[in-house]
Order: sequence, then C-alpha cells, then structure tokens
Amino acid sequence: MVQGVKLWLTNLKQDVIIMIRLIIILLLFCTTASAQTLKKAFKFSTFYVAANGNTSLADRDVYSIQDGSVLYDTVFTPFDYSLVMGIRKIKRFGYEDVSKFKDGTESAYADAATVGLSPFEFLFEVDYKRQEGIEYFDQQHFVRYIRPIWMTKVEYMKDGFADIEYYEATQRFRLRGKKKLSFNFGGVSRLAEPYGFDPLEEWKIENNYLHYTCLAIEEGYSVDVFENEYKDPDGNIVATSADVWKQVVIPQILENYVKEKRNELPNQWQYSIVLGFDYYHYTKNFWLHSWGNLMPYHYDDGNSYSYHNFVGGQWSDYSGGLIFGTKINKHLGLFIEGKYNKYWNREWYDFKCGINYVIF
Repeated sequence: MVQGVKLWLTNLKQDVIIMIRLIIILLLFCTTASAQTLKKAFKFSTFYVAANGNTSLADRDVYSIQDGSVLYDTVFTPFDYSLVMGIRKIKRFGYEDVSKFKDGTESAYADAATVGLSPFEFLFEVDYKRQEGIEYFDQQHFVRYIRPIWMTKVEYMKDGFADIEYYEATQRFRLRGKKKLSFNFGGVSRLAEPYGFDPLEEWKIENNYLHYTCLAIEEGYSVDVFENEYKDPDGNIVATSADVWKQVVIPQILENYVKEKRNELPNQWQYSIVLGFDYYHYTKNFWLHSWGNLMPYHYDDGNSYSYHNFVGGQWSDYSGGLIFGTKINKHLGLFIEGKYNKYWNREWYDFKCGINYVIF
C-alpha cells in the first residue's frame, strides 16, 4: 500500500513538472511576443473548463468459501467523472458541428489530422478523470504550423487508459499542398519511456517461470511458511495463506515493481522517417476526410534500452483516421468516423458509425 502511494505521488509529481514547463513556455512566449502578435495568435481561440459525471459499474457481490462457510463481499465502484480544462484554436472542417458550448467530452477526430485549415493552430488540454474506479490525469498539447510546401508540429500526449505517453516533433515537406490530396515526408523525433523493456525478465527461470517469491523478498517482504504469515516491508500481515499470497499479493507486488523499475529509467529518444498523406473533400451532402502516417525506419543509436533490442530490428509505427458522411436523400444519411494509432506495438483507437433516417 505504501509503495503504491509513493508511486502515485511520483507520477503526480512528474505530471505537475510537465505542466509547469508548459506554463513557463507559454509565459515566455507571451512576454517576448508583441501585443499585436499575441492578439493575432489567440484570436478566435476558445478557453473552456467543464465538469462531467455519470454512474460507473454496478456494485458486484463476490463470493468465497472458507472452512466450509460461504462468505461474500460487495465491490463498490465510485461514480465516473472528468474535470477538463483547455484552450484551443483549431478551425472547424465543414462537416464539424458548431456547438454552442464545449464540454470537453466531444470526440474531435479531426484534431488528429496531419493538416488543418489554418496556418497556425494549437491545443492545450488537461483531463483529470476517474473511469471504472481508476483515476487518470490525461493531457494533450500540440502546436502546428502549416504552409503549402512544408509543415511542422510539436505534440505531447498522455493517455492513461491506453497506457501511452510521449513527446513528438515532426518536420515535413508537402507535395501538392493546395490540392485535395497531398503527400508529405520528413522526420519525426519522439521522446518516451523505453517501451518493450521488461523488468521481470531477469527474474524468469526455466520454462519462463517467474521466481516471484525471491523478488518479493528482495522488495522487503517476508515469508513464514510454517506460521502462514506473509508480511509487507512495514511488517504488516498481508496474507495468511499461500493461495492469497499467490493470487492477490504477488500480482500487486509485480505491478508495483514493474512501474517502479520503468520510472527509474530515463526517457529514450527515437528518430524516425515518416511518410504521410492527407485528403479532404467536402460538400453539404458528401464529405470525406482521411489521413495516414507511416514510420517504416528508425535510427538505432545502440542504446541498451532502444526498442530495436526488444523486437530484433526495425518495425513500423503508424496512425490514421477516416471521417466519412453522406446524405443519400432527404431522409437517409450515414456516417463513419474513427482514428487508429500503433506506436511501439501499443494500440489506441476509437470509432463510431451509424445510419440516420428522418421521418416526415
């Protein structure tokens, strides 16, 4: 329990440091830019703060047998909520609805597009939320500048539900920049934890068996098999049977150990080549917006924690999105929207589709 609290405080400290750095950068920009330039940069931007809540998983009864008696307990899951704060300046595409208020729950798939409609756009958003009893502090920040023949973008992404966090900066040349279909190529620099690193690898013995008891003792736990007492580093009894020790305590020890070891390692730089495309066509009755990015080659600097070592060489990272809608006639319409990302063999995506039929 104590180790879990310490780990949570460490992660919170890192998030606060990141936010302080972003605020400092923004303040430096504000103090160095002229009033006219600053006004132009933030013109038509929207600042928003919103709170949202809803019920979570229903209470669940858990049954067990002890000494021939049936025991049960109730697992309570607190309600879900989100507290969102942000500022954005992203011009809406033709298919996007103009809502009166922004509540922070919108699925703005177009935000992930490589190319926007304005030369200079930005988004700074933090989202503190609880989902199915687990708390997350998610962030998405980016600034992009686009010209007909080149573009640049700097982004920070943290998605606790998908367990992904990284910094990314890209500079690309654009081909057919003013056409509906454009292509781009260039380089991407990313900074992230050493994904692929498995701290438990050194504790594995024959047949991929994990020597978990030795690991627990190394972490300060004590085991007395004769008295059936299993104690944590503070001397508190955490289990009184081998089954509870293996099925309840050990998984928590392993989870905390992995998080602790990964947090001890510095973030790793990754330099990659990127190829991409962007297509946008819009009319009142038909629209199609799609984009894609492929990173087929990554520079290997020989670092011990380079992802090359964990996959045996090169790999491909990619992302993309599709937004399609059509009004077939006065009554019938259909839509498909979604985005997909795969970095370091980690996937996160969301989508929606449907049919609308208006009766009159």
